[in-house]
Amino acid sequence: MDGESTVSHSTRAADADVSAPAAMLTADEYELFAQVGRARRMEAGERLFRRGDLGTAMFVVAQGAVDLDFGDDLIAKRLGPHEFFGELGLLIGDHARSADATATSSGMVLELRQQEFDALAERNPRLLAHFLRRAIMRVVLNEQNLIGRLRRRNLELQTAFDTLRTTTHQLNQTEVLTRTDELTGLCNRRGFHVHLKQRRQDDALAGRGLLLIDCDRFKSINDDHGHLVGDRVLQGVANILRSAAGPEDVACRLGGDEFCLVIKASTQAELMRMADFVISTARALHRMQPSPPQIATLSIGACLVSPEQEWDDCYALADAALYRAKRLGGNRVEWQDSLTLVV
Repeated sequence: MDGESTVSHSTRAADADVSAPAAMLTADEYELFAQVGRARRMEAGERLFRRGDLGTAMFVVAQGAVDLDFGDDLIAKRLGPHEFFGELGLLIGDHARSADATATSSGMVLELRQQEFDALAERNPRLLAHFLRRAIMRVVLNEQNLIGRLRRRNLELQTAFDTLRTTTHQLNQTEVLTRTDELTGLCNRRGFHVHLKQRRQDDALAGRGLLLIDCDRFKSINDDHGHLVGDRVLQGVANILRSAAGPEDVACRLGGDEFCLVIKASTQAELMRMADFVISTARALHRMQPSPPQIATLSIGACLVSPEQEWDDCYALADAALYRAKRLGGNRVEWQDSLTLVV
């Protein structure tokens, strides 16, 4: 870290380096440097060097002022008379500049390269050694301060990252909750339509069937036994649908005692076998259940889903089949498509 790096490497002024020795020559040092340094005029706005340039010289401000700009969001520093910068370019050689050095007013700088440095050593080695010790101390202290600031910055970034990750998780959880039926854990109507939209975009509705499921005489269960028993019945139906659904299937509670299941089935026979499984499972549990009831018999309307067909049309077919199943006494599956009617 040369004189270009005497600026704070923090984005906050409070982090400015105040513990390192000042980048200013003593009166004796300046007199010696002025004897051997090459005087160089500078005009306002003149760029002395750019960040990234390989430097082989150091500079001392004789008249005017120079700004060191480290770029990004790092704090710049303005140097005035007798202040030095770029010393590592001289001491190390081919050192990449860490800042842009720009004259902010017309003036003069002293430029010292290897030849001038050798002359300093010949004229007053003791004074030069004192300068070098101070310059090296500046480098060490600046590096230590920089490391400390980077550690604090890393801690701040890690804290911000943890907060962002927590917030993202909370948002994801909120989104999951908005798509999930609180009572049964199945998709709710909103989540169901999100699934349908995604599957239509992915062309993943081919080879699927739709089952619309309704509890038989559910109102009587609520009236006779109360809503807590009714909730347990709905949870029982959800468990049956969950056991029937594969990893690519979607089970949903549309609302009240109405459920649906979009399931892999490319033929009527495949879909009816799955519907019969749901019906027979509910029927068997209903026969053996104690009072109050834990399950209800079910009515199901079934149809195949066509990717080319509007969803509302598919739903209307299954709904017509479900209505017929209810009208025929429930506890049964009815099939419907646009061409045929199977009872």
